[in-house]
Amino acid sequence: MYLNFYGLREIPFSPTPDPKFLFQSARHREALAQLTYGVSERKGFIVLTGQIGTGKTTLLRTLMERMGSAISVAYVHNSTLGGEGLLEYALQDWGVKSLGTTHAQRLGELSEFLIDQHRQGSNPVLVVDEAQNLTMEALESVRLLSNFETSRQKLMQILLVGQPELRDTLNLPELRQLKQRIALRCHIGPLSPEETRLYIRHRLSVAGATDVGIFSDAAVQKITEYSHGFPRVINMVCDHCLLSGYADSKRRIDARTVDEAIEYLEDGERPSWKRARRRRLVPSPTAVWAARGSVAVLVAVIIAILVFAANAMGWLH
Repeated sequence: MYLNFYGLREIPFSPTPDPKFLFQSARHREALAQLTYGVSERKGFIVLTGQIGTGKTTLLRTLMERMGSAISVAYVHNSTLGGEGLLEYALQDWGVKSLGTTHAQRLGELSEFLIDQHRQGSNPVLVVDEAQNLTMEALESVRLLSNFETSRQKLMQILLVGQPELRDTLNLPELRQLKQRIALRCHIGPLSPEETRLYIRHRLSVAGATDVGIFSDAAVQKITEYSHGFPRVINMVCDHCLLSGYADSKRRIDARTVDEAIEYLEDGERPSWKRARRRRLVPSPTAVWAARGSVAVLVAVIIAILVFAANAMGWLH
């Protein structure tokens, strides 16, 4: 809707995890380097943590895109599955037509698949998202999957991705065997105020903007304060600001537009000042009928005066 107005090729603040829009803050760059190294060197277990909306999924999508055909990924989104459910889901995502009816048979199918992938030079990667929700039983099952290996390297890389609570879970005494197998730990946090400014400009540039200063400094400061540096929140606010700015024909997003967007996101209503302005500009039905009645009375009075004047003039002649 607002793309042509702001000279954009595509939506700059879409909520989807598009690797093209990845902004590499210091923490994101370090995490991506660790993930790339861990997977390419077949380190086995890798843990990626970060709070909601910090860009973990975008980071993973970037990793998959960069490694391309060198890896074969099974992406488990549903972390509420038990151990058997995780195995079934992984086999299906890898395209393995499972005929096994027992857990042991499915493990045999997984072993055959991993050996075949190894012969072809491919590197299977199992990604378990929202891993902080996994039960102890499921985590233990995942640990046992890491036993598939040759004398020189792991046949499967396992990425556990989740919120910071995952780190606490992995430190439990009951999971010490799993903890000992974790080769790399990556953590990403929110953006700093300066990184938030650069993040907004980066996404506008990738989307084709010739003017990446669409958001004023005051607007960026408001966005920074509200979002606390979380990319997902920044995207929501900025997208709504562009929509609101387009509706008001504003080429530059100011602090007031940001306040309006935040109030809408919080309450789902127009800002109070805009509602007040709308009430001034758009009269209520009662006011409209009252105005119509006043006009009718005025017209009647004018007609009566004209008739009286005409009669009076006739009487004079």
